Amino acid sequence: MERASQLKPMSFIYGEFWNMSTNDTNVNLTTRGEEEKDSLTFQAGLAVTLSLITFATTLSNAFVIATIYQSRKLHTPANFLIASLALTDLLVSVLVMPISALYTVSQTWTLGQVMCDIWLSSDITCCTASILHLCIIALDRYWAITDAVEYTKKRTSARAAGMIATAWVIAISISLPPFFWRQVKAEEVTTCNVNTDHIFYTIYSTFGAFYIPTLLLIALYGRIYVEARKRILKQSYNNKPGKRLTSAHLITNSPGTNSVASTVSLNYGTNEISSCEANSSPANVNYVKVTVSDALLEKKRISAARERKATKTLGIILGAYIICWLPFFIYTLVVSVCASCFYPELFDIFTWLGYLNSLINPIIYTMSNEDFKKAFHKLIRFRYCRS
Repeated sequence: MERASQLKPMSFIYGEFWNMSTNDTNVNLTTRGEEEKDSLTFQAGLAVTLSLITFATTLSNAFVIATIYQSRKLHTPANFLIASLALTDLLVSVLVMPISALYTVSQTWTLGQVMCDIWLSSDITCCTASILHLCIIALDRYWAITDAVEYTKKRTSARAAGMIATAWVIAISISLPPFFWRQVKAEEVTTCNVNTDHIFYTIYSTFGAFYIPTLLLIALYGRIYVEARKRILKQSYNNKPGKRLTSAHLITNSPGTNSVASTVSLNYGTNEISSCEANSSPANVNYVKVTVSDALLEKKRISAARERKATKTLGIILGAYIICWLPFFIYTLVVSVCASCFYPELFDIFTWLGYLNSLINPIIYTMSNEDFKKAFHKLIRFRYCRS
């Protein structure tokens, strides 16, 4: 009887088991709810961040194009190349980045096979064209520095247009091959990625779109840097007295009148002097201040400062380009030989790091140019006054 009293009824055991199961279910539901809430918060933050990057890229490149269009002073072949780069980066921000943001946030492709093909071809074409524009701009600057006299005659708008057309032809030739082996899938498409099964195309596309242009950029900017350093050193050693610019500044003080100043510029080969003259009358005193400056030396100093700034800008351009695109193209080659190495999150990070170069380009190329800065501020003031 005592043992029987110690045994619990079956209904009590079932009740305890039911309570334990219910508690576990509630805990699981609570945990799942918290995870979904965290996931939605992360997706919302990611969507806002990518949208801001896309909007900033569109706005900055549009301003560069508008600035060049509005300012006649900027209508030069070299600036036409920069405008074409801005247009290419603008296409990246309009045709590629919004859809990529949607795909990155949702992690599921919902736009169908046809839209997938159009988006991938636009992505490859525009991003490759943007990289190749950096090459033709570097090539233009290289010719302008190493063969300044002859290239000035050849540096025309038609030549710039030919270089731009060549960049786009190469970019299109890299994006077209996947269409020849594209397979139309009967089932619903949930992913949209470039097929990396064709190792030869992966090598062809990565080398044509990045590795060869990067080697060309390093070689060109290296030669430009060396040439710029030569000019700076040459100007430092050749600081001989040149043509003197003499300025005579006359200040007249008469009774009952304000001081009157007049300046006369003369050319002398003398040193800097300063003189003062006064007549016998204390009420009427004339002061003559003569200043002499070495115009040639000043011109060399300004030129050397510009060379140093241009050299620093080249380093920033090349460094930003390599930092933005190198991880993506290394990872693309790795994935083509190691399918298990593919991680969607890592691929998305490298992809958007590459897109970020389209935002950096207009900032570097325009903010390092004083003419662009002035025209840009003038355009902003014009838009503000009209509004």
